[in-house]
Amino acid sequence: MSYKNRYDFIKNRNIFFIASAAVTVIGIIMVLLFNMHYGVDFKSGTSLDLALGKTTDKAQVEQIFADAKLSPVILTIGGANSDRVSARYDEVLTEEQVKVLTTTFAGVFGEQVSSEVNTVSPDMANEMKNKAMIAVGVASLAVALYVTIRFEWRFALSAIVTILYDAFFVIAIFSIFRLEVDLPFVAAVLTTIGYSINDKIVILDRIRENLRFAKLKTDADLAELVNTSIWQTMGRSINTVITVLIAALCLYLFGSESIKLFALAKMIGLVSGVYSSICLATPMWYLLKRTSLKSVKAAPAKANP
Repeated sequence: MSYKNRYDFIKNRNIFFIASAAVTVIGIIMVLLFNMHYGVDFKSGTSLDLALGKTTDKAQVEQIFADAKLSPVILTIGGANSDRVSARYDEVLTEEQVKVLTTTFAGVFGEQVSSEVNTVSPDMANEMKNKAMIAVGVASLAVALYVTIRFEWRFALSAIVTILYDAFFVIAIFSIFRLEVDLPFVAAVLTTIGYSINDKIVILDRIRENLRFAKLKTDADLAELVNTSIWQTMGRSINTVITVLIAALCLYLFGSESIKLFALAKMIGLVSGVYSSICLATPMWYLLKRTSLKSVKAAPAKANP
């Protein structure tokens, strides 16, 4: 089957490089200027989740918090006609303050009101933040080591650079749109690294197989080989990401408030992973391989003494 009439990813590689570089630069600027919007897991404070047993609206809930004189920094209602309320405080609430809140809500909605309280001290927040960064770093290094052993250095370098891009892309999107970063977000980034390397290995392995039978004489031959390899694995890449995207979308639409941002980060990472595998990793390998082809051709060109 001929793939010559399909979209030429190698010819249009600069479009992808420029777009990805722009997103990366914007993300770096946002992270440096505004940092991440850390949740209670990485910032000291108290998070209070209430199940009221009766539907409510934001105006009613805000009034209850005002009556208790404990208005939160962030207040989230589960949705229209929801009975779930999430409140975020930058300071650590005392047991007495939590009791005042739960008692006030119970007085309005009845004894069926239940609550879940998560409190993080400043020391614990710093420790969790450091451990999260270590986890992402160790995972990235482990993947880099595996790819380096499994493939030649050009494949490894292309995969490693684009895996780091995928992880940072999720971080950049959350920083740009000021979305909350918590422990589930770290889990989503780690999962993104795993899915990303899977996509890349599928395509790069097909390139390696096609190289065994290819007779490369020109840059056009190399570009054709890479484009053919991409299209040969396109169906598998798209089907895999769509399958997992459906599951992540269901978590986002029907899951609880605490898991929505995890699902969103997962969806962003999945899309970034398949994009970088097709549009970044393979063109990057092409550029590295093209340089080696030119150096091989240059050797016979020397005049005999």
